[in-house]
Amino acid sequence: MAVSITEENFEKEIQNESKPVVLDIYASWCGPCQQMMPIVEELEKELGNTYKFAKLNVDEARDISIKYGVISVPTFLFIKNGEVKGKETGYMSKETLKEKIEAALK
Repeated sequence: MAVSITEENFEKEIQNESKPVVLDIYASWCGPCQQMMPIVEELEKELGNTYKFAKLNVDEARDISIKYGVISVPTFLFIKNGEVKGKETGYMSKETLKEKIEAALK
């Protein structure tokens, strides 16, 4: 299951992570975020050995969201060695998200 990211654990769980990270930035009130949740969970089951999946609630970690220029949700950040390698926003199919993850984090 994706780890929940907070201001307190961001550095440990994301910045210092050896595996590439797929960070799902969402809001509980966001319809497309809710639609993406099962898709992200399926991809985590398929790709969890290769990538770490994490979730960040935009309302609970505003400073991180601002730091990474998140202006709409859902936003997906693809992070490798503490550096953002890609960023995607909005609803997308499972296949599209998988392609974006693999392209950004190869």
